[in-house]
Amino acid sequence: MEESISLKELFQTLKKRLWLIALITIIAAIISAVISFFIITPIYESKTQILVNQTKSDQQLYTGNEVQTNIQLINTYNVIIKSPAILDKVKEELNLDRSVDALNSQITVSSATNSQVVEIIVQDPSSQVATQIANKTAEVFQTQVSKIMKVDNVSILSKAEVKDNVSPVKPQPLFNIVIGIVVGLIVGVGLAFLLEYLDNTIKTEQDIESILELPVIGAITIIKEVPKATNVAARPPLNTHASQRGETYGS
Repeated sequence: MEESISLKELFQTLKKRLWLIALITIIAAIISAVISFFIITPIYESKTQILVNQTKSDQQLYTGNEVQTNIQLINTYNVIIKSPAILDKVKEELNLDRSVDALNSQITVSSATNSQVVEIIVQDPSSQVATQIANKTAEVFQTQVSKIMKVDNVSILSKAEVKDNVSPVKPQPLFNIVIGIVVGLIVGVGLAFLLEYLDNTIKTEQDIESILELPVIGAITIIKEVPKATNVAARPPLNTHASQRGETYGS
């Protein structure tokens, strides 16, 4: 019985503060939309793929051990691609006005499990610059890895291209608005319960019975004052009587 009463009070509190919850939710959604569309700088993404493979002049088939060796080398190559030895040359050749650390943070290197294909993913506020960095990083790495590792087993599988009407990967306005709505609902519901908890005033007869545990024996209602009706037709006009008396005296 107590659980049903508590659940009823819970819904009553939400119903009473529904306007507050809705207002906070709408404000949070609007703020998220404004930040997503007008404040956060759009970020574009571009990627290129390189293939790690041993070159065989005699056209022999690769053995399983050789393929496994190439896969193990990828972990080393992932580190080399983002090393200053590669990024310094990328920065210099593209004449980029940013530090090597900043350039490093823009680049992500990934490869699928048991795959010899490595993806170089670059994010930048300019889609054209992102494409240039991705392609140049792959080219510089292909050139320098033969000097660093004394091997020639890297080839560019696909180059990054600048596409028309490309959409930014960040921010995602719809996702941010949904997050804003969820946060607004949580804040609104929490604030509604907080205000209800801090509100110790007694407003209804039910509050007296539940809080003070006293029976209600009567209630005083507010009666609006009814204006008194005046019977104008019952009173003879004074001017008419005076005029009649004047005419009588005159006669």
